[in-house]
Amino acid sequence: MSNKITKEAVLAALGKVQEPELHQDLVTLNMIRNLEIEGDKVSFTVMLTTPACPLRGRIDKEVREAVMAVDGVKTVEVKMDSDVPNDGRMRGLVNMPIRNAIAIGSGKGGVGKSTISVNIAVALAQSGARVGLMDADIYGPNTPTMLGVDKLPAPNGPKLIPAEAYGIKMVSMGLLVKPGQPLIWRGPMLNSAIRQFLSDVEWGELDYLIIDLPPGTGDAALSLAQALPLSGAVIVTLPQMVSLEDASRGLNMFKQLEVPILGVVENMSYLDLPDGTRMDLFGSGGGEAMAKASNETFLGQIPIDQNVRIGGDTGKPIVVSYPDSAVAKAIQEIAQKIAAKASVAAMTANNALPINITE
Repeated sequence: MSNKITKEAVLAALGKVQEPELHQDLVTLNMIRNLEIEGDKVSFTVMLTTPACPLRGRIDKEVREAVMAVDGVKTVEVKMDSDVPNDGRMRGLVNMPIRNAIAIGSGKGGVGKSTISVNIAVALAQSGARVGLMDADIYGPNTPTMLGVDKLPAPNGPKLIPAEAYGIKMVSMGLLVKPGQPLIWRGPMLNSAIRQFLSDVEWGELDYLIIDLPPGTGDAALSLAQALPLSGAVIVTLPQMVSLEDASRGLNMFKQLEVPILGVVENMSYLDLPDGTRMDLFGSGGGEAMAKASNETFLGQIPIDQNVRIGGDTGKPIVVSYPDSAVAKAIQEIAQKIAAKASVAAMTANNALPINITE
């Protein structure tokens, strides 16, 4: 007759499984929930720190192997759930919790920053996260076109209701002015608009608010950092030297504003040709070299694909229209890395080493 399986034995086995990003075991991190034992069957939930966990498969495999090694266990049932940690920053302009606010910036225009912001937001939503996208490019708002949205819903109270597309909530100045109308504003008006996007919009509770910043290192980025404590910033660059110089300025601006850098993304890195060769239209390796020189994380390369442009023009992000393409897979991996880094930063900031609890 087999020995009776105890919760203590199962937890001891699970206590040897490390969370790869946080470098602590799952039991110490209180990631094991709802542990049940019925005869020779053990079931439990692993509570990940993000639904976009890049190492979900590895964690699932390791917990199964650990519990199957417990004497008497014949069946292991694992459910994966998630609870995104709050970075602990006070965001007084919004009345519902925004657990993580992530700015996507660059030092110059034309690097595909808005395209990346849109696709990262949608990729995070596809994983199951609650995501908002704030288009802070007041002078050149183009996220509505990229998402196929042309107006905000009718308000049912004093606050604006964000538009919704592909599982994300979105607000943009492009939805508040007539098409083609230029915004000839000075800095204080821009500052006011960014604050209103926070205080006058009914965002609800979000795991991630992605902010698409305008190019450069001017008023908008400064206003945003002052109005909304940021969890971190992602810098987008092309491989070419001119882009890298501007991206470095953007990166250093965030450092001066004491905004953590989550990493660097190199966009339009290369073009795969029909004959199997690869063309480096804008040079190669610049984004990775910049990240290394700045001692920051290189999040990945995104290749050139005409379907990115087509998707942007027709309101269908490439992670939706061509989810198995090289570009979509690169963006999905980058979104996972951003989510993982945000979780690590939040738990580190909160010194989140909770007491062991099993429910």
